Amino acid sequence: MVQAKSWVLVKHFDGFPKSSDFELRVEDLPEPKDGEVLLEAVFLSVDPYMRPFSAFRMQEGDVMIGTQVAKVIQSKNPTFPMGSHVVSRCGWRTHSLSNGTDLIPVMPDWPQDVSLSLALGTVGMPGLTALYGIEEVLGLKKGETLLVNAAAGAVGSVVGQIAKIKGCKVVGSAGSDAKVAYLKELGFDEAFNYKTVGSLEEALKKGSPGGYDCFFENVGGAFSSVALNQMKDFGRIAVCGAISTYNDSNPQTGPYPHFIMIVKQLKMEGFMQTRWEHKHPESLKRLMGWLKEGKLKSREHVTKGFENMPAAFMGLLQGDNIGKAVVAV
Repeated sequence: MVQAKSWVLVKHFDGFPKSSDFELRVEDLPEPKDGEVLLEAVFLSVDPYMRPFSAFRMQEGDVMIGTQVAKVIQSKNPTFPMGSHVVSRCGWRTHSLSNGTDLIPVMPDWPQDVSLSLALGTVGMPGLTALYGIEEVLGLKKGETLLVNAAAGAVGSVVGQIAKIKGCKVVGSAGSDAKVAYLKELGFDEAFNYKTVGSLEEALKKGSPGGYDCFFENVGGAFSSVALNQMKDFGRIAVCGAISTYNDSNPQTGPYPHFIMIVKQLKMEGFMQTRWEHKHPESLKRLMGWLKEGKLKSREHVTKGFENMPAAFMGLLQGDNIGKAVVAV
């Protein structure tokens, strides 16, 4: 028997999450049955989506949702031999039993010099989100200008780099001078700290006086209202996130975008990477290839210790991280 720890949502979030919203529980897991595997978490992901999705995908008392890279420590399923690694959607748990249907094997030729944690980041869900947002939603073309906000985060940092690979001009917005410096390291053409600029409108005009062909939207709220006015006619917007609104107790209101969308004839589309799940194997190979070629750089904000999951999650929502936030068990 293995003793498993898990973080449970004891109370739905009201405004910004609090430590008291979580509870650490311990249980004994039985031996795996035929067809099952016993998993041990190696790296766990904390992501912004967990905040809004918890409201409608979880009940109080459920284990917090999320993905992890786990090692198979016992196996009665030949598809997942002992010692292999998988990406699991089992949530905030140190150990779990699975029949394999919810597991994705880490690619068999994963390079030994690349941390498996990147299967939760650049070569995982955030990287896929960036890739599909650029290629499938925006249809970004060489020579176009792209705006991305939350640009130093797990998704935004990959968005900017892929856009540069495709020969585009990239303007990024982030929330600290350290993050802006990181964007410059990644090759962004222009970057600014939205918290310290005198006028967001002027900062966007300075970044691209002629406007923006495409906008990769991670933030929502007031930023979006200002950015839409800087779009070129027939501009395209990929809506991936709205982190500025996730902790609001009362919904934000207006200004509303409809008239500017009509005048500029803009196209705006929300998306999640699961729509193109059939492309994941080939897409992950492309991301790994760019990483090994040095065209994609990856930075992680690593918190050590499973007991620090809630703190890592709350830190992410406060913008503490540069790059992908992960917890190492």
